[in-house]
Amino acid sequence: MADKQSQLNVGGEAFDFPVLEGSTGPDVVDIRKLYGSTGKFTFDPGYKSTASCESALTYIDGAEGILLHRGYPIGQLAEQSSFMEVCYLMLNGELPQQQELDDFSWTISRHTMLHEQLASFYKGFRRDAHPMAIMCGVVGALSAFYHDSTDISDPEHRKISSHRLIAKMPTIAAMAYKFSIGQPFMYPDNSLSYTGNFLRMTFGVPAERYEVVPAVEKAMDRIFILHADHEQNASTSTVRLAGSSGANPFACIAAGIACLWGPAHGGANESALNMLREIGTPDRIPHYIERAKDKNDPFRLMGFGHRVYKNYDPRATVMQKTVREVFEALNVTDPVFETALQLEEMALNDPYFQEKKLFPNVDFYSGVILSAIGFPTTMFTALFALARTVGWVAQWNEMISDPGQVIGRPRQLYTGPTQRDYVPVDQR
Repeated sequence: MADKQSQLNVGGEAFDFPVLEGSTGPDVVDIRKLYGSTGKFTFDPGYKSTASCESALTYIDGAEGILLHRGYPIGQLAEQSSFMEVCYLMLNGELPQQQELDDFSWTISRHTMLHEQLASFYKGFRRDAHPMAIMCGVVGALSAFYHDSTDISDPEHRKISSHRLIAKMPTIAAMAYKFSIGQPFMYPDNSLSYTGNFLRMTFGVPAERYEVVPAVEKAMDRIFILHADHEQNASTSTVRLAGSSGANPFACIAAGIACLWGPAHGGANESALNMLREIGTPDRIPHYIERAKDKNDPFRLMGFGHRVYKNYDPRATVMQKTVREVFEALNVTDPVFETALQLEEMALNDPYFQEKKLFPNVDFYSGVILSAIGFPTTMFTALFALARTVGWVAQWNEMISDPGQVIGRPRQLYTGPTQRDYVPVDQR
């Protein structure tokens, strides 16, 4: 951090505030003493210009299309790493040695079981309950079963609860799916990989042996890696805000799941897939592109553009390649994928989309892949939550360990009535 100052003029009086330097990215004006010095707040709906915390986990440069986890480019991790290795990286700060990775994977595999009473908990939901509604309830209920890891002041408790959340989320998500279709729950098989185990619990049945398709296993592992963390997005900020009060980690992650459920956050890949299905065939693309350009037409190209990225989403490049691999492995022929390819090409070469920097994002392809594997659209956001759990847990741990962390308390611009006296009902 350099010894820089930024001057702010308020009511004709100048005030100096420190300018902080990160390891990369823009400098930050430290306004923590703004109110005490000036009696004024800043007004920043959505916190688009406000850094709410200091973090060493994830870095995004939207203009350049860069996403780094602990300094490593997301493309390299998705192509060369595994989700378990990325989980270790996010929690510990460095890539593991082989023995460290083996020990970590073994530890996670020993936490995959759910308390048997939680199986009964599922029966309290309606059969048509959304998987995200079930996951909110079940994850929050974990704090009622695992009292031995809820002391947030104890680093060992935080470590155990982090491992439990990462390990149990696939089991919770798979059970939500099984419950919705009336099939028996599948217990974890710890001889399989993290991702292979999830696929078996989701699509396997007790009556026959389930064979994990390597290309599908690799595709799901990539999807998990690509969704592991994404800086201070809405759900991550929710986890941090809940955690700032001292809430237990299971409650904090349940809060993150609730936030992710919103269609503006976790439901984008489902919207993109529905749009591609609506378009139907490549010959209909020009018509829909013209509709997207028409400001008076409510139709929008879903899966294009991003609040942060103003360049090609680095995660979308990996997804495009992965779609091909999955379709070839499963011998799938789907006009939706060909429509997606041609829509991407036409949009990227259209001056309108170039000018507005509307590039495909990760959601554009992930829904196509998940559908080909066999997941219903209701499970898409649940899979997002499964993958993002490691990011939430890492962010929560970082926040709890930060000695400068205080309870979140945003300010407001009040526009309601000024003080007035109460009038009895018979005099109104």
